[in-house]
Amino acid sequence: MTAVGTAAAPGVDDRRLALVMHTAFFVLLLASLARFLQRHPGDPRTPWVLTAGALLAIGYLLSGALRERPRLWLAGVVVAWLALVLLAPSCSWCAVPLLYSALRILPTRPAIVLIGLLTGCIVGSEVRLSGWDPNILLAPPAIAALAVTVLLHSMRQTQRLRASMAELVQARGELAATERRAGVLAERQRLAAEIHDTLAQGLTSQQLLLQAADRSWAQDPAAARAHLAAASESTARSLAEARRFVHDLAPADLAETGGLEGALQAVAARESARLHIDGTPVDLPQRTQGALLRVAQGALANTRRHAHARTATLTLTYLDDQVILDAWDDGHGFDPSELPAPGAHGGHGLPAMRARLGQLGGLLSVESAPGAGTTVTAMVPLDPGMARPGEVAA
Repeated sequence: MTAVGTAAAPGVDDRRLALVMHTAFFVLLLASLARFLQRHPGDPRTPWVLTAGALLAIGYLLSGALRERPRLWLAGVVVAWLALVLLAPSCSWCAVPLLYSALRILPTRPAIVLIGLLTGCIVGSEVRLSGWDPNILLAPPAIAALAVTVLLHSMRQTQRLRASMAELVQARGELAATERRAGVLAERQRLAAEIHDTLAQGLTSQQLLLQAADRSWAQDPAAARAHLAAASESTARSLAEARRFVHDLAPADLAETGGLEGALQAVAARESARLHIDGTPVDLPQRTQGALLRVAQGALANTRRHAHARTATLTLTYLDDQVILDAWDDGHGFDPSELPAPGAHGGHGLPAMRARLGQLGGLLSVESAPGAGTTVTAMVPLDPGMARPGEVAA
């Protein structure tokens, strides 16, 4: 609203200046005609002077009708003024408001030439009335120069203001477009992370279970049925995640267990991992709980798919200024510098974890080496005013 109001100000000022100039023109015209009538009572030129004055006033009032052809209007008014001045030299000062019209309608140089001619006519008219006088010779040019300088400065300032406002509007539009693009990219990143950590992981788990059931179907029907039951349970969890994802709700495990510790316990139980909790628990924000849970799910899914580990452990540690989640396994390990780039065949997990934690001001680190297992560590800073159970925030 401020920008719109500021942008409208030059137009308002122009209208006010135009109103002042129009009012001054008619005041000067009436004063000049009154002066002529007072000084020349019964003069035979009186009807012609009044007629020329009326024509000049009518011509001046036609500025609105000739708005599409302002130069034609200006030429007509100047000719009418010259005719009036030839009849009544005392009407020469009516040209002062025409200086503004000339500067507004014509380019600067032609306008200055026309103003010089009008000023010369004013000087000539005053000389006809009062004779040669230094004041008459110098005053009109000085007044004209002062008026032209002020008007040109005002018009240039207005142009600069309009240019600045145009640049501001353009910059604001570009900033809005940049913010929209950034918002779209952030939302795409969020959606990619959600899909990877929920639907993609669930489908991968179901695929592995169905493949295991297919391999053991003939030799061990009971194991095959167990794999099918686990695949069905995984499908149900994925469906619940999908529904909550559509409604942008909390992860299913958080909603079902009511807290991060319970959700991590459920994930650890499904992945045959152990869970340790150190420190005094803190009531974490929903986004922090969701991010740490997704890290745990992703890390354990990678352990199941790639590490061939015998043991996996989740450790949730509450410190005074941060909460830390460690996901450790004793699997084959890998070289973190040789991780594949995200693509059609995977590689989205760790970047998605880093993006989630980065939105919370947190960090993700991966420590691993071939044959030495893997530790994925997520660190999220805590709000200094966050209360712990049984405590009151200061």
